[in-house]
Amino acid sequence: MKGTRNVALLVIVGLLLIFGVWGCNGYNGVIKQDESVKKAWNNVNTEYQKRADLVDNLVNTVKGAANFEQETLTKLVEARAKATSVNFTADQLTPENIAKFQEVQGQMTGALSRLLAVVENYPDLKANQNFTKLQGQLEGIENDVRNSRKSFNEEINRYNTKVRSFPMNLLAGMFGFKAKEGFKADEGAEKAPKVQF
Repeated sequence: MKGTRNVALLVIVGLLLIFGVWGCNGYNGVIKQDESVKKAWNNVNTEYQKRADLVDNLVNTVKGAANFEQETLTKLVEARAKATSVNFTADQLTPENIAKFQEVQGQMTGALSRLLAVVENYPDLKANQNFTKLQGQLEGIENDVRNSRKSFNEEINRYNTKVRSFPMNLLAGMFGFKAKEGFKADEGAEKAPKVQF
């Protein structure tokens, strides 16, 4: 009888030990993935900041062009101010915050596109080496932004898969880990553009 009780006690202690080790490994895995999401989010912010910093140089270069459309520059400066004023940490990535961030960044993208379209009417500006260099840098930064958003969404996917999968979802829920929101396609991106000749 005493031997049976000792075996039962050893089994219980063994199970507790197994669950303890599993819990620690699981918790550490979620922490590691959460840190990867934070790093990816910081990379996204860095790329958007590089773009915002480049806008100042673009605006100053374009201001030098005679008779350049002031309204276009004003809208770009306003869009930059909005875009740089909306900042969130990785812990604040709610669907609403991501949508707000994406909206102001979209406004900045639109203002930059309008600027580049208007520049077509200014051959002297198009020939300006500083402007051409800045335009090339902007294209590179836009590619970096796309790549960092893609990497961020991949990290979000790995994190969400981990915290929503059984049995890790039980442990994640106990410690307050919740699914996070990633970037969605820009509105209208699902429609293919019409090409007419």
